[in-house]
Amino acid sequence: MLKGIFLRCVAALLAVVAMVGMAEARSLDDIIKEGTIRIGINPNFPPMSTRNASGEWEGFDIDIGNKLAEALKVKVEWVPTETAQRVPYLVADKIDLSLGALTRNSERAKLIEYTVPLHTEVLAVLTTEAITLDDWKGFNDSKYTLANMRGNWTVDYLKKELPNAKVELVDTIADTVRLVAQGRADAIIENIDFFMAQTKNFPDVKWKTLPNPIDVAYCAIGVQRGNYPLRDALNIVLYNLHSGGAVNQAWEKWYGTPMLVKITPNPYF
Repeated sequence: MLKGIFLRCVAALLAVVAMVGMAEARSLDDIIKEGTIRIGINPNFPPMSTRNASGEWEGFDIDIGNKLAEALKVKVEWVPTETAQRVPYLVADKIDLSLGALTRNSERAKLIEYTVPLHTEVLAVLTTEAITLDDWKGFNDSKYTLANMRGNWTVDYLKKELPNAKVELVDTIADTVRLVAQGRADAIIENIDFFMAQTKNFPDVKWKTLPNPIDVAYCAIGVQRGNYPLRDALNIVLYNLHSGGAVNQAWEKWYGTPMLVKITPNPYF
């Protein structure tokens, strides 16, 4: 959600940050003293974060955010933060940390600090056993139709890399998976982790992913520039969550399948 969208919007983001200006971040001591940590979550990004029927937040980011707060012995204040707001909200000190599949890249690193990676997002191929290809480049043929979502950066990417393939566009992740399940498309080439949970709605389809990822991006937790004590404390907590299996367990709980490329914990950051 992410990497491609951000790359198209770097100029706009920098302009927003320039207008907002840098506000002084709450220190780790401030957070502990006040007993709350403000966590930015994407309000429209299930199963990362969404409201359930009772109006309560739930999802992968919610489980991880609660574990981070528990380790710091503070309570969570959830702050709905749209994709484009994540970095500006950190800069303006509206949140203490940002979740929401915040992909690491050099442009964001000029503005914020990153923790070690929390999870990956893998550009890969989701298809069915009806397709015998073992390389994604093989879809560059007019006999294949690729399902995708309107507005995704991968739409232009596929037109460039696989110009001969047909592309069928819909509006949601659920509809994208449904196209393949119903045989109206042959595959999805996208950040596949975010599509896997929908495959359980079609248990009779023999789903598969091609073995070699096209690209692997790493998503971390963002904190304000220079807030090293908070970043370092979060890194320690993340090491424990990764090495104890809590991150992968939460991922499988919400996405219905293991993380395609798991994070290898490193005690030295």
